[in-house]
Amino acid sequence: MILFFALLALALAIAGATAFVIFWPLALVHIRDRHPEAGAAIGPFPFLNPKALWWLLRGGYYATGDRNLSGLATPARVSLLTIIAGLVMSGLLWAIATTLTG
Repeated sequence: MILFFALLALALAIAGATAFVIFWPLALVHIRDRHPEAGAAIGPFPFLNPKALWWLLRGGYYATGDRNLSGLATPARVSLLTIIAGLVMSGLLWAIATTLTG
């Protein structure tokens, strides 16, 4: 039963990845087109750049004051948090299942 919940948590991470792949590129294009200073802050090739992902996680896009960017980056942030939470839960449940079964 624990492994079933681990698979469910992994499915949650996959769902988060799907949303991330949709919203994060849209937010990056918006940043490229309308906020070059934010683009400079997150660096080149920002899709999976750790610096850009950390900028997204900490909500660096709020500093721009652009509601349209916030509308694109907030779902990307939530989906990134969903990916992280799903992977952590899945890993913990898998570790619990393997230690309990021997």
